[in-house]
Amino acid sequence: MLPEARRSFDATRRVALAGLALAGLVTPGCYLMHVSAGQLELNGAQEPIAEVIARPETPAAVRERLEYVSRARRFATEALALPDNGSFTGYVALHRPYVAWNVFAAPEFAVEPRSWCFPVAGCVSYRGYFDEGTARDYAGRLQRDGYDVYVAPVAAYSTLGHFDDPVLSTMLGYGDVELAALIFHELAHQVVYVGGDSAFNEAFATTVELEGVRRWLESLGRPAELAAFRQARARVNSVVALMSATRLRLEQVYASGMPPDRMRAAKAQEFDRLRADYAALRSGWPDGAGPDRMLAAELNNARLAAVSTYEECVPGFTRLLAASAGDLPGFYQAVKRISREPAQARTALACQPRSAPGAPAKQGVAAAAALEAEVTGDDRLHRMGLDAEPREAVDGADAVHAE
Repeated sequence: MLPEARRSFDATRRVALAGLALAGLVTPGCYLMHVSAGQLELNGAQEPIAEVIARPETPAAVRERLEYVSRARRFATEALALPDNGSFTGYVALHRPYVAWNVFAAPEFAVEPRSWCFPVAGCVSYRGYFDEGTARDYAGRLQRDGYDVYVAPVAAYSTLGHFDDPVLSTMLGYGDVELAALIFHELAHQVVYVGGDSAFNEAFATTVELEGVRRWLESLGRPAELAAFRQARARVNSVVALMSATRLRLEQVYASGMPPDRMRAAKAQEFDRLRADYAALRSGWPDGAGPDRMLAAELNNARLAAVSTYEECVPGFTRLLAASAGDLPGFYQAVKRISREPAQARTALACQPRSAPGAPAKQGVAAAAALEAEVTGDDRLHRMGLDAEPREAVDGADAVHAE
């Protein structure tokens, strides 16, 4: 960060974070100390990308990725009307596979996630930590209190323009498509952000990301990658449809009033059904490839809530973009107007209404498979916290240290 090329930390500015629930900077206690120290570390370690690229000792793999990031960053401003500021013009080399970990929690017999409320950012459905052990310790306490929990790794997050968000070494292991998608998604959070409405915020940023990646790949003349991008996204969305259908059925189970033991058994049956439905869906993919890790880890209410936060409102935002005839500035203005509406009206205007449990057009393997022909986008498993395995690091990424 700068004076000239590096900014000093401005202690008078408060942070409102989107991809990570770190607005607790203004709350008391140990969480304050943890997130404050983590953010200060990133601020102090950031170096201008141009300087890292020019340095002779920078590994070639790191230089290539940062040059690519710089081109995607310019495209974001010039072609996608995303903010033209210092975000993603600096670099931080971390020595861990992720920058942070988000903790999701939901009651044993409820589909809605627990929320944490902070000044500026409002209420969010996850709580973020820069240290994995601390995140898992907190998740363990929630689990002992009876919650379903899920710890999701985070490769990048947005400070909503309050700081110049850096490119992180945790991002460089992604392929070209996913790396550009990360940049577009996080910059979109700086355009519109509604405190306390994670589903709205993530769906808007995801819609911008998907449209941005489509335009980016078309500008590069890489149609094969665009086709692969669409197929991967379609397959992810087909699994999300199965998970959403499970969540709707569980909502009925939890509202039934049956004794806890019976409810627990019905819950287990629904997750068994989800795995079986996925196996049937996957068998229909000719090449056999699928996002298997989406269902590899433990399935519970918190995991389903994490998926819903990112995906549930995307179809509604996609329709809003189409209504703007693909004009992104016009789309942004329309979303800003909707963002000022009360919560119920905002959801009705921006989000696709959920189907009632049992509605044949929105449930089961057939509905999930049908989504493959309708959606476009990239495989966002990792950032959604559904891919539990770290991406391979770029060779030499950790060799570029902040001064």
